[in-house]
Amino acid sequence: MRILLGQLAPVPGDPAANVARIGAAVRAAPSELALFPELFLSGYRLGDRFYAVALAPDGSDATGRALARLAHETGTPIAVGAPVASPERPGELLNAVVVVRPNGDWSVQPKRYLPTFGPFEEGLEFSPTGTSRPVPVAGRPVGFEICYDVFFPEVARDLALGGAELLVNVSASPVTSRALFERLLPARAVENGIPVVYVNRVGVEDGCVFGGGSGAWDVRGEPIPAESLPGGGAPEERLVRLEVDPGSTGRWRPFRPVLRDVSARPAPRPPG
Repeated sequence: MRILLGQLAPVPGDPAANVARIGAAVRAAPSELALFPELFLSGYRLGDRFYAVALAPDGSDATGRALARLAHETGTPIAVGAPVASPERPGELLNAVVVVRPNGDWSVQPKRYLPTFGPFEEGLEFSPTGTSRPVPVAGRPVGFEICYDVFFPEVARDLALGGAELLVNVSASPVTSRALFERLLPARAVENGIPVVYVNRVGVEDGCVFGGGSGAWDVRGEPIPAESLPGGGAPEERLVRLEVDPGSTGRWRPFRPVLRDVSARPAPRPPG
């Protein structure tokens, strides 16, 4: 699967401008899946302005329709981070990945763990989810997680046990955390026998410096070679394209049957 990573900085509070940036990237670098960072459609440090730019959960608003047209016109599935209105709890927001396919299908995976430390105040603006499910992309089941989710191995494990053949992490991680992500992401690949792809934003918002470092790791946790393409603007911006083999999960897992052994273990009994 040919995958495009848009390591870009969004325009805070301007979804139309950010959709335009996605369009320029996708048209410049044809791929089978185009990935963009956490909250890329809105920007990260918006506070209560998130409510004004949140997507409708079914993509029926102007921004959602623009993304759907773009996916249809280019024939490219697009996954991008965005604030999304909760379909179950009116007035609440989700920090989510929206996946838009060329046929108009629309999927939403909210973030499961919301950081509330240091400069991160996601728990004040967003509601978490407790579930993760793979979604079909280009004929393959793909699991999506968001940034801080990578620190909780059960997120990747749930997606792998759910049938995902590829794990994607979209992120707005600061430069101070880059070394931690570079350790955790290949670990998730190894412990689940699944390729892992990571796209992180760059730029500065409200004093927070984002760290880039986008890339991918194979089922052994080895880096996957990537091609840097023209298309960035600000410092550290770049487009990256790489080839990932989702079929490697089925070939590798018999030699490292972690998921089989986890599934065979009985659930622990509660104390008492």
